[in-house]
Amino acid sequence: MGISFWQIAIVVVLVVLLFGRGKISSLMGDVAKGIKSFKKGMSSDEKDMSSDVKDQEKSDNNKDPD
Repeated sequence: MGISFWQIAIVVVLVVLLFGRGKISSLMGDVAKGIKSFKKGMSSDEKDMSSDVKDQEKSDNNKDPD
């Protein structure tokens, strides 16, 4: 027993009636902004981590062997 076209159509119609087209489009825009912000944050974290690793390697190489 799978989901048929008519069941999906009824759900879509109910969602549009409840929220309206304007509300749904603004919600999708907010979701897209959130995803972009998340990706930007993840890429900046990777850059920070790679610079921290490079700084650690430099400090390890500068230590005097005993």
